[in-house]
Amino acid sequence: MKSLLSLRECRQTYLKESSTDLVVLDHVSFDVRTGEILGLLGRSGSGKSSLLRIMAGLTPPMSGQVFWQGAPVTGPLDGVATVFQSGALFPWLTLRQNVALGLEMRRLPRAEREAMTDAAIEVMGLEGYENAYPKELSEALSQRVSFARALALQPSLLLLDEPFSALDVLSAENLRTDLIELWDEKRLPLKAMLLATHGIEEAVLMCDRILIFSSSPGRVTHEIAVPFPHPRNRDDEDFRRFVDQIYALMTRRAPIVSEADPVQPPVASATALPPFSIVLPDLAVEVLVGLMEVLESEPLSGRADLPELAQRLQMTLDDLLPLGESLQLLDLAELEDGDILLTPDGQAFVEGDSDTRKDLMRKALLHHLPLLRSIRSTLDERSSHTVDAARFRKAMEESMSPDYARQTLTTAIGWARYAELFDYDEESDRFHLENEE
Repeated sequence: MKSLLSLRECRQTYLKESSTDLVVLDHVSFDVRTGEILGLLGRSGSGKSSLLRIMAGLTPPMSGQVFWQGAPVTGPLDGVATVFQSGALFPWLTLRQNVALGLEMRRLPRAEREAMTDAAIEVMGLEGYENAYPKELSEALSQRVSFARALALQPSLLLLDEPFSALDVLSAENLRTDLIELWDEKRLPLKAMLLATHGIEEAVLMCDRILIFSSSPGRVTHEIAVPFPHPRNRDDEDFRRFVDQIYALMTRRAPIVSEADPVQPPVASATALPPFSIVLPDLAVEVLVGLMEVLESEPLSGRADLPELAQRLQMTLDDLLPLGESLQLLDLAELEDGDILLTPDGQAFVEGDSDTRKDLMRKALLHHLPLLRSIRSTLDERSSHTVDAARFRKAMEESMSPDYARQTLTTAIGWARYAELFDYDEESDRFHLENEE
């Protein structure tokens, strides 16, 4: 297939006030081919959104090149449109006005603009809602408007930045199915789509080819062709086996360094990570505790195959993996070749009483999460035992987006409260030690 967009050795860093910069993307090279849906599969915070901005010509890479149909990219591309996780509709505009917004800047004849707007509204099944305002629409309908707004521009390439992640399960499945049907029926004015997602099943359901994307910094680690025709069935045995193989790739442990192998001392460089670079998912600590208890119970006895565990818990694999990754981050469980197993600390946690559990969680949080360790040490050092949360939020934004910083801090607060590390007052936006003001 002919290459539509090409990236060659693209590298991106996040410039900070200090002398050390964060490497977000490192030596990324791949092609988006005409006639395909390409999946970019990686965890939240891995740099996928930064990469999509480079692909759209909105941000130049620090090094490397981007080519659009063989020509170097020097600015925003007219042939590329993007749909984001959030619809970001203008509340003072009707649905029709929101869809037509991008066309207004092209100064096309009015009749042509209206025809293109009508076509986009029709293809996304939004007839009858033309005069509705965003506040009158559900999240699912709002996201359909976002798709219609992008399609109205009649782009050659549509970039999808986790566009289904904010929707409920049924709405997301319905929109995915409709999009694939429109693509297969060639009713979309597109030559290719790229889907950036953290969902393995979603990537296998939709994409013809999948690039597995690592984190810190973002790199392409594997390229996998999906062998199934559309429509695809989640319950098909071959589909499940294929998903399991990708899970095994993404949960494979790094090789253990032998004590006989020479180990170089760490060297400060542009690839060094800042202390607050860990993105935490939206997970309550009670959910993590519940998963450990399930793992410890019979017949699992501390170890389980991830797909089988997902089925047992009536969860999707994509919902289960962040739980396993969070437990692995805290060294309470390990992910290995598609399995999850409790560590000795995880086993001790499950077997312990309430005080033992809080003590083990407190030690895990302080040891493995520099953010919580820094907040607690600051509170201990200050005579008032209080500190502004904005200080830490700003520090986190040096290595992640403001949205990820807010989410990470919200999750961290919940975990810290469980372990009685500190408390948080939302009204004043300050951390404080319990029984201290």
